[in-house]
Amino acid sequence: MGYGWGSSSSSSSSKAAAPPLPPPPLPSQNGPTIDATTVLSLLALSSLSVGAYFASLRLLPKTATRKTRVLFIWHLFDALVHLVFEGSFLYNCFFVSYSLPTSFSSNSRHHPRIRLLTPPDVYWLGKEDRLYGANYGTGAFSKLWQEYAKADRRWGGTDLGVVSLEVLTVGVGAPLALWICELLRRDVKRGSLKRWFWMAVLATAELYGGWMTFAPEWFTGSPNLVTDNWMYLWVYLTLFNGLWVIFPLWILYEGYQAISSAMTQAEMVDLVQYLKKDD
Repeated sequence: MGYGWGSSSSSSSSKAAAPPLPPPPLPSQNGPTIDATTVLSLLALSSLSVGAYFASLRLLPKTATRKTRVLFIWHLFDALVHLVFEGSFLYNCFFVSYSLPTSFSSNSRHHPRIRLLTPPDVYWLGKEDRLYGANYGTGAFSKLWQEYAKADRRWGGTDLGVVSLEVLTVGVGAPLALWICELLRRDVKRGSLKRWFWMAVLATAELYGGWMTFAPEWFTGSPNLVTDNWMYLWVYLTLFNGLWVIFPLWILYEGYQAISSAMTQAEMVDLVQYLKKDD
């Protein structure tokens, strides 16, 4: 089979050949362009952080410390990003598709307009004749992920590792982040260790997810990452993903300090009680 986008070979009948199918609507890869999609994507991300800030003003008690407010804003922002953005990524992976023409050979891994992200003889959802992902959609969230896929091509299709991680992120990480926000909203003098425990769990999961997202690329020469362009490398890949490294590391440090302090205080109480027994 060839690469052509036309119909299969014609029969001996006198019917006119069917017009060739159009190629999939993949985004342009000609370099960074700051267009309406870029601006709207950045504004949408910024609006989530602003919304998380105003939610902290409304939901947190007035006695909340600055650290508690920062933690609340981060976890609410984290949950919203997972639910809105990464939830839309999963929607594209499961419900947005492109029907391949019969002349396309799935054994050809280097088509000029198609990048298959599954291993040979492995097909997303078991469909050999369809491609799934944001690259093949025309909606607002499809265009958003087409924009990010200029920096990391996996997010335009259905990379098995990325999709598997995002199912956990959206289905488990986002609800856990919202639960942490509820714990932070309650009386700050009670349940402190419970909050730090769940924050540490989520922070560890975020770091692990980031590692499993990028380590396979680093170990194979980053075939899907665009690292030769400053905007894609430093803004899309480094800045956006770096937030989910800096904040989890800070949370783990603060959680360790809080738990260590609580353990020290408990040990002192036990020591005082032990000494009183000897009197």
